Amino acid sequence: MTQPGQGEEPQEPDATMQLKVPASFRADETMQLRVPDGGIPGSREIPKTAEKRRKGRRAPRPSPSARISAVLGPRLAPLVAVLAPLVARVTPYVRRMRPQYPRPGRTGWRRWMPSWRQWLAGVLASMGLSSLLLVVAYAATDIPDNLNTYATQQDNVFFWSDGTPMARTGWVQRQAMPLKDIPEDVRWAVLAAENASFYSDPGISFKGISRALFRTLGQGDTQGGSTITQQYVKNVYLNQNQTLRRKFTEAMIALKLDNQMSKDDILEGYLNTSWFGRGTYGIQRAAQAYYGKDVSELNASEAAFLASLLKGAGLYDPTLSKENRARAVERWSWTLDRMVDIGKLSKAERATYKQFPDPLKSNPLYDTGEQSDYLVELASQYAKKAGKISDKDFDLGGYQIYTTFDKKREKQLTDAVTKARKQALKDDPKNAKTAHYGAASVAADGRILAVYGGPDHRTQGYNESNATTVPAGSAFQPFVYAAGLEHGVHKTRDGEATPVTGESLYNGDDDVPVTTPEGPYWDRGGKKVAASNDDDKSYGQISLHRALELSVNTPFMQLGMDTGLDKVRSTAEASGLLPSSIGAQVPALSTGSSTPSAIRMASGYSTFAAAGKHTEPYSVRQITHNGTKVPLDLPTPRRAVGADVAEEVTSALMDSFRTAHPDAAPASAEVAGKAGTTQNDTAAWYVGTHKAVSTAVVVYRIDLAKSLEPLPLEGVAGTADDSVPYGIWSGAMSPLG
Repeated sequence: MTQPGQGEEPQEPDATMQLKVPASFRADETMQLRVPDGGIPGSREIPKTAEKRRKGRRAPRPSPSARISAVLGPRLAPLVAVLAPLVARVTPYVRRMRPQYPRPGRTGWRRWMPSWRQWLAGVLASMGLSSLLLVVAYAATDIPDNLNTYATQQDNVFFWSDGTPMARTGWVQRQAMPLKDIPEDVRWAVLAAENASFYSDPGISFKGISRALFRTLGQGDTQGGSTITQQYVKNVYLNQNQTLRRKFTEAMIALKLDNQMSKDDILEGYLNTSWFGRGTYGIQRAAQAYYGKDVSELNASEAAFLASLLKGAGLYDPTLSKENRARAVERWSWTLDRMVDIGKLSKAERATYKQFPDPLKSNPLYDTGEQSDYLVELASQYAKKAGKISDKDFDLGGYQIYTTFDKKREKQLTDAVTKARKQALKDDPKNAKTAHYGAASVAADGRILAVYGGPDHRTQGYNESNATTVPAGSAFQPFVYAAGLEHGVHKTRDGEATPVTGESLYNGDDDVPVTTPEGPYWDRGGKKVAASNDDDKSYGQISLHRALELSVNTPFMQLGMDTGLDKVRSTAEASGLLPSSIGAQVPALSTGSSTPSAIRMASGYSTFAAAGKHTEPYSVRQITHNGTKVPLDLPTPRRAVGADVAEEVTSALMDSFRTAHPDAAPASAEVAGKAGTTQNDTAAWYVGTHKAVSTAVVVYRIDLAKSLEPLPLEGVAGTADDSVPYGIWSGAMSPLG
């Protein structure tokens, strides 16, 4: 056994303490153990690290209720001190009102009935709780940020040049009007019929809500009781579902809205979103649908009838049934009397309204169709571009588009084409089935007055008056002539330009080869290029004026080469033809290889009628949005060719018209025009001007079921003596006086 001090360190005493209990110890006796101040002898000290760990432990976190009490206790102490005596006072009464069932001192059924005090306490508690709930509901209700899409969507209305309605587009018939543009008689007719206390009520009717609640609980439906503010909330924020929940939400929003919006703004919104029947929303559309006039033109009598429609157009539109008319007359008369009662209509004026103002039998705001669709398409495209209106904003509606289209000219042009189409189907039904007719009338100041786009836009989606499909042929000659007169010709490659006039002579023989300063012009196939005249006719030396008058091709092909095909191209573009429609810069350019639309050909000829100034064709003269003008970038005239050049071209075109149709117009009539044919007989044109209006007509054949390649006309366009394009043109421009 190793002893201490013999190479082994002494061991520390065991920290475990054992107590030896005497045999006489009893379990119920208490034993006390006294520990010396220095601790238990022989025990180990607690390590410092363990002591630090014990000291670093956090105290247990108080419960939430304890923390709330710690924060609120000191603050609520004064209130508790004040309420304590009151609570002590009330407690005995509360205990007395506490139901005791069965009630002592009562017999029979009375033992189970509460006392009057208990009834009173219950009623007061219910009222207090209901008031508290209403306050909470009011505070929790927010006015929605987004209006119903249907409530804000409007239609776009298109007008003829004379200001009468032409067409409308959009899913709903609605046009918002500022309140200032709605006469006071109209406003008060609606208020008298719907909510005479509108300007003084809080936005809801407690009596009406109670009545609606009673009917809902008693009969299972909701009825009436809505103020104009509530109806407006229902129109623009909620749906039309007849439920208590919707009714309650409606009332809460109405209360809040009444505090945040002016009464005039609410009334304006209501008048612009309410349903009036005949597919219309808002008082403006209602005025137009029932009386064919703007709301600003309504009188009190007409307004009183429109106000009756707010109760249900299906019950009050007098054109639907005799019963409806009887109801409408009664409601109309009552509304006028009501206006007198509230001091908004004098008795003298009321006496003048004895006759019921029968509305129109049908809505004059019709949908688009047939030709009007083509007009709407053109006007819409131009309105968005010139007014800088996005597709999204335009589709939301509210725009009034005042077009340049002339109703009379549109009808004449449409009738003329329709007549020609029917005749073709009668004479040659096989070829006529693939015949197409495009036509347009454009004023010298750029206004598009009329177009014929096809038989029906709904069956043929593209606009033939705006299609760049077939070549212009000899109808292109005036632009070549104008280029030569404007820029002169070059006989040598680097020489100075030599002026030409209408008396300048050119070779008018058939198949004359085209020459350049270096010699003949050869095509890529190694053949000399030559022009061909109609019927292969030769004219010898002929003046340019006469050549245009007789539509001789060969002089103009050579004139184009002498002037410079680049100059021909720039002159045609400056006069109104689109760059994308101009043909390749080869000799055939001068014989009409370009494919302008009827609108652009009419616009180009109108440049000559405007003394050489060109104005880009446009179809919209004014746009308003809910009565406010929209800035519009309208085109302005710009110089295309000199005035003297335009005068000479017009003179030659007048002679062309007289030569071809000597008896078509009085001698004093200033009519200019010429026909246009193509070498492969795929298109026939007539373009002419009368009284500063140019009209272009083109006839061609394409079998759309097979390809977009033009087909030979094969007589569909008539003959030189009986030209179908000229017949349409003269019908559209009549009378030529």
